[in-house]
Amino acid sequence: MKLVLAYSGGLDTSYCAKYLSKDKGFEVHAVSVNTGGFSSKEIKEIEKKALQLGATSYTSIDAVQTFYEKVVKYLIFGNVLKNNTYPLSVSAERIVQAIEIVNYAKKVGAKYIAHGSTGAGNDQVRFDMIFQIIAPEIEIITPIRDNKLAREAEIAYLKENGVDYPWEKAKYSVNRGLWGTSVGGEETLTSDKALPESAYPSQLQEKNPTDITLTFEKGELVAVNGEKDTPVCNIEKVEAIASKYAIGRDIHVGDTIIGIKGRVGFEASAALLIIKAHHLLEKHTLTKWQQYQKEQQGNFYGMLLHEGNYLDAVMRNIEAFLTDTQKTVSGDVFVSLYPFQFRLNGISSKHDLMNASFGSYGEMNKGWTADEAKGFIKIQSNAGKIYNHVNK
Repeated sequence: MKLVLAYSGGLDTSYCAKYLSKDKGFEVHAVSVNTGGFSSKEIKEIEKKALQLGATSYTSIDAVQTFYEKVVKYLIFGNVLKNNTYPLSVSAERIVQAIEIVNYAKKVGAKYIAHGSTGAGNDQVRFDMIFQIIAPEIEIITPIRDNKLAREAEIAYLKENGVDYPWEKAKYSVNRGLWGTSVGGEETLTSDKALPESAYPSQLQEKNPTDITLTFEKGELVAVNGEKDTPVCNIEKVEAIASKYAIGRDIHVGDTIIGIKGRVGFEASAALLIIKAHHLLEKHTLTKWQQYQKEQQGNFYGMLLHEGNYLDAVMRNIEAFLTDTQKTVSGDVFVSLYPFQFRLNGISSKHDLMNASFGSYGEMNKGWTADEAKGFIKIQSNAGKIYNHVNK
């Protein structure tokens, strides 16, 4: 019985690898999908552990570029910040990971897919929905969720079966990826406490302010400080520069897919810098109604993505719309970095709508007369006049 296990190397998926191979007799093929969170050294360690636990094979799928092309690009186009705060760092990754895993399962002819999600989180929904839509013929197995296993029970089982890794629970749970890092701890289980400085993976290293220039071409980040590179490499460059200033930290509070409130810390310096810089460029290069409609569609796209609805056809419709809005979103954005904060200074673009010769805001008009302005204002006030006349 061939089974593909979504494997991270953590306690839950390690339990699944041992339990499904030893107790249930599956031929377990462990698969991890790298969306920017693993180094080559970490991948080798994960492979070694998976094979020791009884997996028949281990495969690491590099999906960083896929993650950018399928998801991150549109999060930038849409300036997506969940609840005006969170750049969907981890939830966005899960979609791509699930797609890659189910495609791998179909490729090797597996009739079963397993993952280590519990019954109390968002990931179970994201994984199961993708699996069921793409491959309804493949059975989904979730030992942790189905057996309501506590962490202590998993550790005890592994020890009984000769697996005695140091499973001490880290004080903080850290999930790193291309588009940011989530941080969970005892403080995020409450409503009143902040995460301590030490909980964040990037500490303040640079105190002297610096300026950087981000160059966009049709909405995509094509250069940093004048040096051209791929968008993925540019995101990594921005992260390397800005994380030294401890920029991009916050705590997100939101509604989980299963209906309960959740709170999580995150560190996403590149994501926040790029989204805010991109948004500023759009303010200069898009019309009022383009910006308004983009805000509605960007928020909708982020909500559907967060809740696992990536494969709904409407997502492709929104992506087409967002892509079309980026035709004139090209130019440089000038940013200053300081400890724990950044400042957007301005932009330079041949598409800058402030460069029009009709007039300057608050200054002399050049494209209309004073009488034309008075007539326009008089007509604009008609609706208000009528309402007040009727309702006194």
